[in-house]
Amino acid sequence: MFTPLAPAAIHPPFAPYSHGVVVPEGQRLVFCSGQLGIDANAMISPDCAAQTRLCFDNIAAILAEAGLKLADIVRINAYVTSREHLADYMAVRNALFAEPYPASTLMIVSGFARPEFVVEIEAIAAGPA
Repeated sequence: MFTPLAPAAIHPPFAPYSHGVVVPEGQRLVFCSGQLGIDANAMISPDCAAQTRLCFDNIAAILAEAGLKLADIVRINAYVTSREHLADYMAVRNALFAEPYPASTLMIVSGFARPEFVVEIEAIAAGPA
C-alpha cells in the first residue's frame, strides 16, 4: 500500500485522486502502456464510459499477469478527446478506486491514431517485490 500526499499549502484535489503518493521501499513497479477501448476481438464501443471500462479492464489484465490488481495503481495518466467525455471517464474511474487514491492526471487531447478512440489510459502500479 502507498501513502497519499496532501500538502495543506496547496489546493485540495478537484476529484478523488491524490496530489502525490509515496511507494514504500522494496516495492516493485509495473508500468502499463496506454490502453485504448478495444477488446480482444477488435471491437470498439462508440461510448466513452464503455471505452474507459475496457481500458481499465485491459490494465487489470496486464497487472494480473504481474500478480497485481487495480488497487495497486499509484499513478494514472488519462487522455480524452473532448470535454464532453470528462464526466463519463471520471464516473468510471471513481467507481473503481477507493482511498488512498492514486495520483492522477486527465488531459484533453486532439485525438488518437484512430478517430473512433475517445480515451486512452496508462498506469503505474506498485506491489510486493
